[in-house]
Amino acid sequence: MSLVAIRDGMRGYLAEPATPNGAGIVVIQEIFGINAVMRGLADRLAEAGTVALVPDLFWRLEPGVDITDKTDADWKKALDLMNRFDVAKGVEDIQAAIALLRARPDVRKVGAVGYCLGGQLAYLTAARTDADASVGYYGVNIPAFLGEAANIAKPLMLHIAAEDGFVPKPAQEQMVAALKDNPNVTLHRYDGVDHAFARPGGAHYDRNAADLANSR
Repeated sequence: MSLVAIRDGMRGYLAEPATPNGAGIVVIQEIFGINAVMRGLADRLAEAGTVALVPDLFWRLEPGVDITDKTDADWKKALDLMNRFDVAKGVEDIQAAIALLRARPDVRKVGAVGYCLGGQLAYLTAARTDADASVGYYGVNIPAFLGEAANIAKPLMLHIAAEDGFVPKPAQEQMVAALKDNPNVTLHRYDGVDHAFARPGGAHYDRNAADLANSR
């Protein structure tokens, strides 16, 4: 497990498996940077045989952000970073991370998985990059980009928290209406759970919903 250069001044956390299974996954961060949660996700993917890379998508704003969801100060900083984040450039950075994984001899297919802000970016990864598959957990502000749904030509799975405080039910219904007829998109909605239900140690962590989503 190490930090690697991806492009320009951007780095990422790379977790390499002892026995590669041919898969590479770009793990797309929440609004808290490449923190212990994201690194832990990458490590667990590597334990299962996958080469996992977490790109530092906030590098243009502040390289190396590593904060938590535990304090008001960290939340204030995280939300400020999200509000200043350039989504289009972030997707370009994800494409660079995909390309880095594709260049490895132990990787045959490359997917992406993202959470929160990363869930939105996973949707855009499916629409704008050459990822072989993408998965988004409780992605925020996806309705703003539903005009790109027709560009999704490879598998995309979205996990929606029915009681998501950041994605109200009207927004959820917009997503369902726009994506339900695309054969490449699979939507799963989880009743009774809130945003970040799959974040270990988080205030809204729900093990049953998280395990089900992860199994899918």
